[in-house]
Amino acid sequence: MSGALLIRDVTPADRDAWFRLWAAYNAFYEASVAPQVSERTWQRMLDENAPLFGRVAEVEGRVVGFCLCVLHEGTWVETPICYLEDLFVDPAYRGRGIGRRLIEDLIALARSRGWSRLYWHTRESNPARKLYDEFATADDFVRYRLQF
Repeated sequence: MSGALLIRDVTPADRDAWFRLWAAYNAFYEASVAPQVSERTWQRMLDENAPLFGRVAEVEGRVVGFCLCVLHEGTWVETPICYLEDLFVDPAYRGRGIGRRLIEDLIALARSRGWSRLYWHTRESNPARKLYDEFATADDFVRYRLQF
């Protein structure tokens, strides 16, 4: 990859870049997130007391990817669990190892901060599964959802 890659916490200056990537991420999943929900997500990422946090991937000063995570308690462990809820890399920057670096960054944070586990889920047909399979084997759990 040309240009240095930096993985870091989200800052207020990332607002426009994050919203651009967030819109592309939602388009990829053919999802529609209400503007007030997106704004609340952004605000929670900046709140050091919120369990939600964001990391961004920056190449040559341009934010080109992000991940959003939720730290939560568990009933089978004593230390926090990290749920990687969203991960996205600008299509123009894919194939350069940015998604891999975002996951490796979370693994390093998990080890340094004493989290018990890191997990995520994705659609069965997501092409990123090739990358995800390098980190872990998909388990046999089935997800059930009730929406209100």
